[in-house]
Amino acid sequence: MSEKPTLGQWQAASDKEVKGKDLTWHTPEGIDVKPLYTEEDVDGWEPGLPGFAPFTRGVRASMYAGRPWTIRQYAGFSTAEESNAFYHRNLKAGQKGLSVAFDLATHRGYDSDHPRVTGDVGKAGVAIDTIDDMKILFDGIPLDKMSVSMTMNGAVIPILAFFIVAGEEQGVPQELLDGTIQNDILKEFMVRNTYIYPPEPSMRIISDIFGYTSRNMPKFNSISISGYHMQEAGATQVQELAFTIADGAEYVKYGVASGLDIDKFAGRLSFFFAIGMNFFMEIAKLRAARVLWHRVMTKLGAQDERSKMLRTHCQTSGVSLTEKDPYNNVMRTTIEAMAAMLGGTQSLHTNALDEAIALPTDFSARIARNTQLVIQEETGMCNVVDPLGGSYYIESLTKELVDRAWEIIEKVEAEGGMAKAVAAGWPKAMIEEASAARAARIDRREEVVVGVNKYAKDKEDPIDILDVDNVAVRAAQIARIEKVKAGRDEAACQAALAALTEGAGGKENLLGLAVECARKRATLGEISSAMEAVFGRYGTKPTPVKGIYGGAYGEDARWVGLIEGVSAVERRKGRKPKMFVAKMGQDGHDRGANLVSSAFGDLGFDIVAGPLFQTPAEAVDVAIAEDVDVVGASSLAAGHKTLIPELINLLREKGRSDIKVIAGGVIPAQDYQALYDAGVSAIFGPGTNLADAAAEVLKLLGHNMPPESEKEKAA
Repeated sequence: MSEKPTLGQWQAASDKEVKGKDLTWHTPEGIDVKPLYTEEDVDGWEPGLPGFAPFTRGVRASMYAGRPWTIRQYAGFSTAEESNAFYHRNLKAGQKGLSVAFDLATHRGYDSDHPRVTGDVGKAGVAIDTIDDMKILFDGIPLDKMSVSMTMNGAVIPILAFFIVAGEEQGVPQELLDGTIQNDILKEFMVRNTYIYPPEPSMRIISDIFGYTSRNMPKFNSISISGYHMQEAGATQVQELAFTIADGAEYVKYGVASGLDIDKFAGRLSFFFAIGMNFFMEIAKLRAARVLWHRVMTKLGAQDERSKMLRTHCQTSGVSLTEKDPYNNVMRTTIEAMAAMLGGTQSLHTNALDEAIALPTDFSARIARNTQLVIQEETGMCNVVDPLGGSYYIESLTKELVDRAWEIIEKVEAEGGMAKAVAAGWPKAMIEEASAARAARIDRREEVVVGVNKYAKDKEDPIDILDVDNVAVRAAQIARIEKVKAGRDEAACQAALAALTEGAGGKENLLGLAVECARKRATLGEISSAMEAVFGRYGTKPTPVKGIYGGAYGEDARWVGLIEGVSAVERRKGRKPKMFVAKMGQDGHDRGANLVSSAFGDLGFDIVAGPLFQTPAEAVDVAIAEDVDVVGASSLAAGHKTLIPELINLLREKGRSDIKVIAGGVIPAQDYQALYDAGVSAIFGPGTNLADAAAEVLKLLGHNMPPESEKEKAA
C-alpha cells in the first residue's frame, strides 16, 4: 500500500505544474482563497445538523427532501389588469407564490396624477393608486391560499392597508393573510433610496407594522430585511451579510422598545439576499447568515429558537445580467439559482434574460421560471439535505464570512446601532467604494464578463423587449382615481385621513388608522400625504467617492491620456470641463450615476452631483445655474423616453442648446434613435466602459483622443 501523500508533496507537485505561480485568489471581500482545502482548514468549526441551532445547514431538518423551496417571480406590469393576467399565467405554469413589483410613483407615495411622476407611472412595476387597483391585482387569486410577497418600503402603510382591505372584501379575514412585506427602510436610506419620510418616523412606521401584524396577522411576515439591494449597489458579500444582519438587529431593538415581546414578533421576520456569480461565496453566505442571526438574536434576549431562525427569500442578481450578448444571462441565472438552493433558501426568484434592458417578456419569464422547475424536478439536487455540507472549502468559507461580517456588526453596535451608522453615512461609503473598485476591475479587464469585456460579439443580435405605453397607463390610472373619488363618501374619507394625520402626531398605530382610510376609499397619495403633513418628506444629495476608480488605473497609458485630454479642454476653456449628473424621475437607484461621477471626477472633470428625484425643469435650472458643459442623464426605470426629451426641449427654450445631453443606464437599443432624434449627443448602455465613455465625452467637447493601440486593447 502506498503512503498517503503529504501537503508538502502536493505543494511541490502544484508548483512544478504552474512553475511557482501563486494560485491564491484574493477576493473583493478581502478573503484569500487557497487552491486546496483540507480537514485542517475546518478544525474547530462545527456546522451542526439541519433543523437545529444555529441552523448553519438549513432551517428545516428535511429541507428540500421534504419540500422544495417556493418558486416566485417578482413581477408587476403597468396596470393591475395586466399584472393580474400575468400572475394567472405564471401560477398555471408552476409558480407557487406571488411577488409584486410596484412602479416608482407608488413606491414614493404619489398618485399617478401627481405632476412629479409623469414619466414613472407603470414603467418599472404596477401602478397602485386605490383599493380598486389592489382588488383587481388579486382578482381570482384567493388570498387565504396564496402567499403574497410585496416589495414595498416607502409607501408601506397604504399598500399594506390596501392589501388587508382587499382581503376583507374578498372574504378573507386578516388572520388568514399569508405573505411578506419588505418594510426595510434602513436599506433604502443606504442604497435604494425609495424612501418618503425621515429616518425616525420611518422607524416608527416599522414598529407600528410589527405591532399591528403581531396582533392581527399571525401568518404574515412583517418585514423582509434586505441585503439584495446592497449587493446590487456594489457591496461585497461580506458587506451585504454584515449590514443586513445589523439592520435586522436594529429593527428588533425598535420593536422591543415599542413594547413588543421579542418572541411574539421575531419569528415573523424574514430576510432577502442577492445571489451573484461568486458561486461558492454565495452558498457560504446564506449558511453564515443563519449562524450570525442566531448569535444576534441570542444576544438580544430571544428565548424561542424560532425567533433565532433566519428564513430567507433570494433573487438572482440583476447587476450580473448584461445587455450585450443577453442569452448568456440564461446561464448566469441558472448558476445563481443553483447557489441559492445549495445555500438553503426558502423561496427564489430567477431573473429573466432581458432584465438588463427592460421588464421581462412572457417568453423570457417562462425560461426564468422553468430554470427553477428543471432544478427541482430533473437534477436530483433536492434529494439530499445540504449536499455541500462538510466540504472543506464551503465550511472554511462559511466560517471566514461569519468572522469577517461579525467584525463589521460589532463596529455598528459600538457606534450605537445601524440607524446611527446609516445617518453617519459610512456603510453607504463602504459600498460605493467597493462598487467603484469593481467597475474599474471590469473596465480594465481584470474581472471577466463574458460577452462584454471578453469574447464579445462584433454585432449584437436584436432582441424583443416589453415596452410599456406610459402615457396610456397614466391616463387609465387617472380615470380610475377620479372614479373612486366620485363614488366615495367624501366626508367619511376626509375624517379618516384627518385621524391618520392626528395619529402621526401622536402614538396611535398608523397601520390601523390607514386601514380605516382604505375602507373609506382614500388613495395611496392621500394616505401618504396625511402622514407627510406631520413627518415631512426626506431628501438627500449623492456624495461620489473619490480616488477609487482612478486609483485602480495608476500610470495606465490610456488613463493618463484621458487626464491629459481633460487638461487640454481646461486650457482651452479657461476652466475644468463641467458635468452635471442628473437623476430625474422617482428612480432612486444611484449606482450608475455615482460611478459616472466618481470616474469622471477622478479624471479631473468638475462634477455637479444632482439630488435624486428631480423633474426635468428642476434639472435644467441646475444645469444653467452651474453653467455646465454636459448633462449626464442617468436612467434605470424606463423613464428616459419621457424625461430626457423634455429636458432637452427646456434647455432649448432657455437658449442653452449648447449644453450637451448624454444618456446612460438601462436604455434598450430600440430606443436609441428616438433619443438621438430628440437631441441626445451620446448614449451609454449597461456595461459601458467608463474610460471609453470619457473619451467620447471629450470628443463632444472638442478634444479627440488618439486611438487606443492594439497593444493597449489587449492589455
